[in-house]
Amino acid sequence: MKNPIPEKVFQKMMSTDYYSQWLGIESVEHSDGYCKIKMKIRKEMLNGFNIVHGGVTFGFADSCLAFAANSYNILSVTLDGFITYPNSGKEGDILYAEAIEKSANKKTAMYDVTVKNQDGLPIGLYRATVYRTKREVL
Repeated sequence: MKNPIPEKVFQKMMSTDYYSQWLGIESVEHSDGYCKIKMKIRKEMLNGFNIVHGGVTFGFADSCLAFAANSYNILSVTLDGFITYPNSGKEGDILYAEAIEKSANKKTAMYDVTVKNQDGLPIGLYRATVYRTKREVL
């Protein structure tokens, strides 16, 4: 049977995560240390070159990271993160973000998050480290 905690954590976090709500994030899949979400690029997410703003891609990846890192019901916060933009997204694209835990211990964990469009083209490659507090999310 699938562990229900990661999905409960996602729902709890989304209930007060107004930025993720504004992005229009939808749940795809959740498990311990893992998350996959999706969103549609809207006109107000574009920059002056009519492509998705880097901050939107970063924020989308960071939200995915947060859902994955907190999936164990241990409140975790980002220590650092960096992103590379190999391609650009455009209005109407559906973006998918997938966060995978690469290493973890009691205090920190490192994640890779890949943002791709509906055709599988990579839009953002994000790596981040989180700090695990002693508090629970739920």
